[in-house]
Amino acid sequence: MTDEIFRDDGYVFEFEANILSVEGDQVVLDTTAFYPGGGGQVCDTGSIRGQRVTEVRYKGDDIVHIVPGNDLKVGERVWCSVDWDRRYDLMQGHTGEHLLFCSLKRQDPELEVVKIYISPESKYVIVNRDLTWDQIRAAMVFANQAIADNHSVTKTLMDRDDPELENVRIKLDRIAEDEQISVVAIGDIDLSACSGVHVMETSELEYIMVDRKVSAGKDGVAIHFKVAEQARRAASELAYNMLEIVDGIGCKMDDAPKAVYNMRREAELNRTLLKNATKQMISVLPTEDVNGCPVSGMVVPGGDRNILTEAAESVKSKGGVAVLVSVAETCSVMVASGNPAVDCRGVLKEGVSAFGGRGGGKPDFAQGGVQDASVADEVLESLLNVVRSALLK
Repeated sequence: MTDEIFRDDGYVFEFEANILSVEGDQVVLDTTAFYPGGGGQVCDTGSIRGQRVTEVRYKGDDIVHIVPGNDLKVGERVWCSVDWDRRYDLMQGHTGEHLLFCSLKRQDPELEVVKIYISPESKYVIVNRDLTWDQIRAAMVFANQAIADNHSVTKTLMDRDDPELENVRIKLDRIAEDEQISVVAIGDIDLSACSGVHVMETSELEYIMVDRKVSAGKDGVAIHFKVAEQARRAASELAYNMLEIVDGIGCKMDDAPKAVYNMRREAELNRTLLKNATKQMISVLPTEDVNGCPVSGMVVPGGDRNILTEAAESVKSKGGVAVLVSVAETCSVMVASGNPAVDCRGVLKEGVSAFGGRGGGKPDFAQGGVQDASVADEVLESLLNVVRSALLK
């Protein structure tokens, strides 16, 4: 069984150990400061006798260190080193997650953790409910005040029958019946069951910031955050981005959220109007008879793709051919055919090649585009001519 140094002191990152076993890339030591990952935190990396440790994980009661291509031998006493900068970043991130969640929960008592992920590249907590930015802002004020107040971060072990356990954020179903429960306390503001590695004082976090929130599908909402120098850099970058946005909109900083909301509503209204206009235009789709086959074609300014597809499929279902060109910054082309004499892929390739266009699809439906929107009428006529030639053969 491997003695776990990190349980007692997360700040130990260099140590000596005896090699108990070596099986290929897998090395087991009698003692280790390498954290094998858990509680949402990824494992440590580092070196054993100068040889790279790329992964660390549990294997029964032992901790296995993955050392690719090693020449280590059983019985050797070796000097080991955890990548300290990486470890400290993970310690800050994991403690930051505890502080972040307890701060968010103060804004919404019904909030629950679904998943945690702490790595050097990404730090987030998935929660079961969405939060407004006003709630997140208030939570960040609380969290950063807690950092300034420099609360102690301590770890204790509790038994399952400890009456104090009712005050701890915990999911007992994930903990074995005979296992003592590791509880991390941030001053008197948070108690959480956790086996991760943490800093000793909140001041070590320096600063914490939520930099985005995104849907996590059925799991809820992912709240992404940064701590320390990464948080300061993110805050600075977001501030300058905001200044550029405000300058572009032409409004006061305090009015920016309302201005963006109004712009969004206006855009949604314009999309609705565009859909209605597209439906109106498509309802009078010009059609010609070519050797007994109805051929429809039209240039539609800013046409809604779903409506155009529906119209093209309708023509195809009746044995006809539809050629539709939607114009915005570029030309989008759609060709549908219910006549076996017309191969949409071939029509598209031949019809747009002279304009530098490209695309692909199936014999009965193909899509493509042309960069130059000013040649929309010429593109339509070119495609129709290819269709006519195919039907007249």
